[in-house]
Amino acid sequence: MGRVSGFKRLVFDVAKKNRLFRIAGRHARDAVYRAKMVIDEPFAGIDDRLVYFQTFSGRSYSDSPKALYEYMLNAPEYAGYRFVWSFKEPERFSGLLENGRTEIVRFRSKADNRALRRAKYWISNYRMLDYQHPRKDQIYVQCWHGTPLKRLGYDIAESDNAMNSLSEIKEKYRTDAKKFRWLLSPSPFATEKFTTAWNLRETGQEYKILETGYPRNDRLAKAGAEESSAMKDKLGVAGRKVILYAPTWRDNQHVSGEGYTYKTEVDFDRLRSELGGEYVILFRAHYLVANSFDFARYEGFVVDVSSYPDINDLYIASDILVTDYSSVFFDWAILGRPVIFYMYDLEEYANGMRGFYLSTDDLPGPVVRDEDALIREIRAADGRKADEAYKNFVRTYDPYEDGESSRRVLERILER
Repeated sequence: MGRVSGFKRLVFDVAKKNRLFRIAGRHARDAVYRAKMVIDEPFAGIDDRLVYFQTFSGRSYSDSPKALYEYMLNAPEYAGYRFVWSFKEPERFSGLLENGRTEIVRFRSKADNRALRRAKYWISNYRMLDYQHPRKDQIYVQCWHGTPLKRLGYDIAESDNAMNSLSEIKEKYRTDAKKFRWLLSPSPFATEKFTTAWNLRETGQEYKILETGYPRNDRLAKAGAEESSAMKDKLGVAGRKVILYAPTWRDNQHVSGEGYTYKTEVDFDRLRSELGGEYVILFRAHYLVANSFDFARYEGFVVDVSSYPDINDLYIASDILVTDYSSVFFDWAILGRPVIFYMYDLEEYANGMRGFYLSTDDLPGPVVRDEDALIREIRAADGRKADEAYKNFVRTYDPYEDGESSRRVLERILER
């Protein structure tokens, strides 16, 4: 985690406490960046065959943008298209340059601004930055990044968020809704929640939702035992029962100038004593979590995969998912494998922070509150098959995940 200067920390502390100060600061910053975009490429014409991709504000090469990119790269009907990927650390993804139709730019650089001004299509799984507004003839596709368990946007009744008031959260969603041409949805359930979270019905924008399934899940729909074995080999966990532990972030755990942090509430010493040798844990922190984790003392039992680019690899390699309030279980369920919900702070999270769209009774696995129950359920999950309740969950929340979502999305969004 990078160090923050005393002055910057002071600014963050003032912004955290003063809503008007942070709003004014954002508007000033965004005005500067909007001007920079025009300065960097003042007379840019729009290239109808150029597609701009970004995931999690340049953090990774993954999710539905990756799936759509690779589909276009390999489909003959898109042979005339060229692609730009934006990354915070472009050197990590230089392998993409092996394809002559692909360019890499650094996030928030001049080259990034130029690509945004020129590309006909913007494809992202997260809100574009406040100053990044598509021009009239550009098409921004908001893929989003999961079926929501936690309330979003306009659906949050009140906010204990450390850096944003409820009105600021709504403003971000309102601005995003004005920008995107399309918002992808994986199910009728998600469509309903996205409609209210982005306030689309009241603003007459319901038509923007495309209920197609998530392109990122095409791979999960097709994954088999052979790929699972290959991924275990790649991750160095072959011959073990693999637990993917993927907790989410907490709105009330924010450090000025650094971001959201997460304190692991698991006794890994005890888990290793009870499960070591037979099991291995892949630990995956949420992408918003800024702090790093030191698992050196648990070498051979806990592997930190927080910076691993594509969570689909981790899903396919794992036998059991343990999560809390992360929406990862909606995608995981496509595989039909056991999931356990370790909700040690359920009342605080549900009532004091976000609130849920689902009851815990609707979840496709047991909810546990302490480590005794967690260990018991991990052992009980070994070899467990999806029962009828689990299959009904998949039919409700993953109805379109048939391996063809990328094709459906591209047929709708591309103006050819």
